[in-house]
Amino acid sequence: AAHAAGFTGTKLNTVVLRDVNDDELVELLAFARERALEVRFIEYMDVGGATGWSARTVVPRAEIRARIEAELGPSEPDPEGDPHAPAERFVLADGTRFGIIASTTAPFCSACDRARLTADGLFYTCLYAPIGTDLRSALRAGAAHDELAARILGLWRERTDRGAEERLALAEHRRPAESDALRSDPHLEMHTRGG
Repeated sequence: AAHAAGFTGTKLNTVVLRDVNDDELVELLAFARERALEVRFIEYMDVGGATGWSARTVVPRAEIRARIEAELGPSEPDPEGDPHAPAERFVLADGTRFGIIASTTAPFCSACDRARLTADGLFYTCLYAPIGTDLRSALRAGAAHDELAARILGLWRERTDRGAEERLALAEHRRPAESDALRSDPHLEMHTRGG
């Protein structure tokens, strides 16, 4: 439907989980190639806690790429890739492009340029941030475009978030949020932040 509507450059995001869909990488690439999509393979992230994340289920970037190359031949870094994007892009000999987002095993917090705005108006400067900033109230109170832009810019410039890097440095991964906290604040889960 997106293609029929004239959209180009559509990406197909897929979180790769060991023993769940890690045997479908080549099939996903074929599906995407037939539909002029570009796959983004994403390492499973431990945001929130309701999913029961385990390091065992993470399929690292190097393994994803090696599995693809074992069946489809070597890939090269994509010369058209955006160095500021979260995905490291590769191209196969037949021209098929794919990206890998290695935010679990190779976090890129210091270069991250991604913020999230929830459906109810909370602005997060990091997927791992424990709290967001309410922009909806300011908007509903009549804040001017310039005022909102200045507020967002100020929040971004002052951010010190390094959530993925901090998680990687932990000797033991534990749930970022316990069940009671998740029930009282559903914004602690990635799916509520547009992750």
